[in-house]
Amino acid sequence: MRSLILFTKRHPWLTNVSIYGSLFATADIVQQRLSKGPNEPIDFKQTAKVGIVGFCFHANFNFFWLRFIERVFPGSAPQNVIRKVACDQLMAAPITISAFYTGLSLLDGEEDIFKNLKDKFWPTYKTGVLCWTVFQTINFSIIPPFVRTAYIGVCAFLWTTFLCYIRNRDIDQVTTRFLQTLPMIGGKMTSKTETEEKKSAK
Repeated sequence: MRSLILFTKRHPWLTNVSIYGSLFATADIVQQRLSKGPNEPIDFKQTAKVGIVGFCFHANFNFFWLRFIERVFPGSAPQNVIRKVACDQLMAAPITISAFYTGLSLLDGEEDIFKNLKDKFWPTYKTGVLCWTVFQTINFSIIPPFVRTAYIGVCAFLWTTFLCYIRNRDIDQVTTRFLQTLPMIGGKMTSKTETEEKKSAK
């Protein structure tokens, strides 16, 4: 562990980007395994596309973004943690979500590379705010700066599994089911959905 920490401090970009990109691609494999039948093969071509987006954009973006935001709001004082989390959700989150949807649509050769983004941005963003506010509060409070991209890579593994899953599915149904798993928000969302369904029925 000591050797790994020393290597990470000496080569922060290489270590962090490699871990982040690898986890990003692995998330697609996990998503395919969970959503496909036991005898259905993994589409490694699709995994390679996810990996390209992860390595080329997300890993590098997060590495330099986290360094930048730490310089602007240094330390783990509560007020600075709040500022960093707010900036992350208001500035970085829209960029990374947009890059994910448009990047994969571009690699898939879709005619309208912005269609998925237009259809799924807001539900994805709202769900992401719930998850990433927690992830980033932990990150900015207790994770050492030199391994923050790697930590975000672990969080992004879970998040990317979710993104890969919803990319080819009905976003409203998926996000509603996800939010229903959260005790407080799930109850509110369920009652809201039921109210809307009753109005539609009338």
